[in-house]
Parts: sequence; structure tokens; C-alpha cells
Amino acid sequence: MQDNNLGLPFWEGFLASDLERKNGATWITLVPDPRAPLVCSGCDSNCWQIHETGWRVVRDMPMLGDPVWLRVRLRRVRCSECGTRAERVKWLDRHARVTQRLAEFVGLWCQKLPVAHVCKLSGLHWDTVRRIERTNLAAQIAALPDAQPTRLVMDEFALYKGHRYATVVLDADTRRVLWVGEGRSREALRPFFEWLGPERCRAIEAVAMDMNTAFDLEVKEHCPQAHVVYDLFHVVAKYGREVIDRVRVDEANRLKHDLPMRKVVKRARWLLLRNRANIPAEKLASLDELLAANQTLSTVYIMKAALKELWSAQGAWQWRTAWQTWLRMANESGVEPLQKFARKLKPYWRGIVARVRWPMHTGQLEGINNRIKVMKRMAYGYRDSEFFFLKIKAAFPGNP
Repeated sequence: MQDNNLGLPFWEGFLASDLERKNGATWITLVPDPRAPLVCSGCDSNCWQIHETGWRVVRDMPMLGDPVWLRVRLRRVRCSECGTRAERVKWLDRHARVTQRLAEFVGLWCQKLPVAHVCKLSGLHWDTVRRIERTNLAAQIAALPDAQPTRLVMDEFALYKGHRYATVVLDADTRRVLWVGEGRSREALRPFFEWLGPERCRAIEAVAMDMNTAFDLEVKEHCPQAHVVYDLFHVVAKYGREVIDRVRVDEANRLKHDLPMRKVVKRARWLLLRNRANIPAEKLASLDELLAANQTLSTVYIMKAALKELWSAQGAWQWRTAWQTWLRMANESGVEPLQKFARKLKPYWRGIVARVRWPMHTGQLEGINNRIKVMKRMAYGYRDSEFFFLKIKAAFPGNP
């Protein structure tokens, strides 16, 4: 179908000279508008000489449900400043095979939908959509201001099945995800400090984390002046696994001749691990009866509450008194798993008392990790970790 050189605003500088529909697609031929200035893509100056012309086929937004292909006549100009360069086309990036508005459309929907769904919506191939999204994500991250963190939060999340993890580092003040890397070892975390650089490492004052020795050692090597702050949630969770759960199993085994009581103890796992404030009212009586009937379980349950109080101390001396009392009670309890846990916890006392001066925790990252899991489920997983990590950093750019 021939047209009388129709100019449209979304193809600025070009005229539609031909339109035809074949094989379920719309093909439009675009030629340069002789009234539009010829601009060098290198220096944006007007040019007057054309070196050569050629054709490029690009995709544009679908029209009435059909894909749209553009045959565009492009020119190379002779610029007095840059030499031979391609002309500047406002709606088409250099070497691009899709228009800017289609790329923006894909980038917008990739923030809300999985790549496979965006492919169906735009009619583009999976690799093309992912390449566009990767470019957009990199541009978003590059546009962010330089990070100048003074307090950090570190945590991990499951990347794949089979105990494969990734580490996330958050700026505690701006809530910006600064870095994501595969693994949770010292070697996995080291690239973050190399990216941060010696000057910014010296500005770090405190780092909140769980009781991960690898994190601890790497922070001390690169930021020796920083205070390590151990998170209450992870310490109490570790206490639940290594003390309460162990004692519950041992007590159930000891009660093998008292089957009714053994059954009660075996089924009380979540009742013992949950905070008392979160236990339904109808279950509290069962908990109190269990603790009254079993002295050992009662001891470790009370010691858990006392352990949590260490994070509520208002001053260093109050904390020191509470800490020494807890250690003495643990050592005198006669409960072997509790005594073993106290011995393991003792070398970490500096990271616990640091909470008095630096009231930090990894709760900020726990919420972010939950959103990361949602992102992973929506996409049915990601084919490469680097792309996934770009999405995470772009999704959490921090507060302005």
C-alpha cells in the first residue's frame, strides 16, 4: 500500500512512505524527512553532507494486536568534528533493533511481570526482553548517587535448593541494597569490600549480622574500626535449634516408658520455640502444664527469655550484670546443651554488648529477603544469578 509520505510524531525526522500487512504483521517503510535537520550522533551538530545510506529493520510497539516492523533508511554523515558518523535518531538508539518506546514499554512491564509474560505481551523473544531489561536495570543502578554508607546490615538468603545461598549487604541508613553476591563465605563477601574501597571502608562505624564467623572476620580485616552487632533474632533462633530442640528430643527419649507424656513433649516443638506473646490463648495452658511437669524444659525456656533481655539493656554496666548472671545460671543449670551453647556464645560477647550503643538489627533485611523470595517465585527462578542480583539492587535503591 502506497502512502503520500505521512509524518508521525513518534518517528520524528522520518516519513512513512509505504505500509503493508503480510504474514500477520504490519510492515512500515520510513524514509528521512527532507525538512528535518541532519544531526551527527557524536557531537549533535548539524551536518550537510551524507556519506552513505542503508536500511535497518527494527521492531516497534504492536498495532491492533499485530507486531510492527519498521524498514528505516538511515544515513551516515560527514561531520567536520567527528568525521564519518551515524546520524542522530531520537527514537532509535545506536545499533538497536527495537525502538525506544518499545524498550520503555518492556522495561516498565518487566518491573511488574515475569519475562515470559512480557514476551507474550510484546511479541519479542525471551533473550531480547531480558537484554532490554538488563540494559534498563544497569542504567537505573548507574544513575544512583555514589553510596557513602556508615552502617551496614548483612544477611543471606537461599538462592537455589541444595543449601546454595547469596549474601545481601544493605545501607542501614538509606535502606539501599549496596551489593549482592553468591555464597556466604569470606571469599564471597570480599568483592564487596573491594568495591567499597579503603576510604569508604574506613567510614564504616557498625555492621549488623548474624553469628556468621566468615562475615565477622572479613569485616574485621577490611573495617577494623567498625563495631560488629549481632542480631537478636538469629541468636535466639540458634538457641532454639541447639538448646530447646535438643533438650526436647532428649526429654522425649528419656520418657519412652511414659508414652502419654512422651507424646506431649514430642509435639511441643513449636509451642516451645514461639514467643509467649505469639501463642494463642487456648494454647497457653498447655504450655504452662508442660513446663510445670518438666523441670529441664522449664529451665531452658526461662533461660531463653533471660537471653533476650540482654538486648534490652540500657547501658553497658546493666548489660554486664545481666550477661554475667546469664552465664552463671547457664553453667549451674546442669543442662548439657545449655552449657555448651553458653561456651560457644561467650567469645561473641562484644558483638552482643555493641547493641547498647548501636541499636541495629537485621530485621530490615529480613523484610527485603521476603520480597526477594516473591520476585524469585514470580519469575519461576532465574537463569543466571548476575541478572537476578541486578533486579534486586534496582528494586531497592534506598530512600531519597
